[in-house]
Amino acid sequence: MSARQTVFAAIDAANAADPRREADGQPVELLYGQRMTAEQQRLYPDASDALAIACRGQHIERWLLPRQDYPEGREGYLTWRREQGRRHAERVMAVMREAGYSADQADHAGRMLRKEGIKRDPDVQALEDVACFTFIRHYLGDFAATQEPDALLRIVQKTARKMSPAARARVLDEFAMPEPFAAAFREADA
Repeated sequence: MSARQTVFAAIDAANAADPRREADGQPVELLYGQRMTAEQQRLYPDASDALAIACRGQHIERWLLPRQDYPEGREGYLTWRREQGRRHAERVMAVMREAGYSADQADHAGRMLRKEGIKRDPDVQALEDVACFTFIRHYLGDFAATQEPDALLRIVQKTARKMSPAARARVLDEFAMPEPFAAAFREADA
């Protein structure tokens, strides 16, 4: 088994312990990690091990730090999200070192998971693009049903702004969406 596959297996084993289940009975974060890998392989088939591992481990053991443990509102959400990124990075870096990856390779994956250098580091941006595609393809439909139209449009606009221009163009090619959503992807840099 390659070092990458060893790390994937460790991440999957950790995420298989997620007590939350999808409708089909699969652990929520196990399925999320597998979906992230599928999108990464489709969008970035030549990804480095660090990028592929960051994609698989983006939500490793996410349920251990519940959102409700933080205050309501944007500030509480951002604090929770930063702490999740830090925790995910530390956990994935440890798994990578145990599998024989160098400190530099593990640190690179950690920077991606903490989103350090988004819009400046191509690998950090690639991870964000993969996460946005995963959200759009697998989660946006159900999420949309829980949001008011204006709030949903703002979320789609924020998602579009996080993505690279190439990824936004690909979204427009791959997904049929209402015009206000499509406009968010066309106009994100405007």
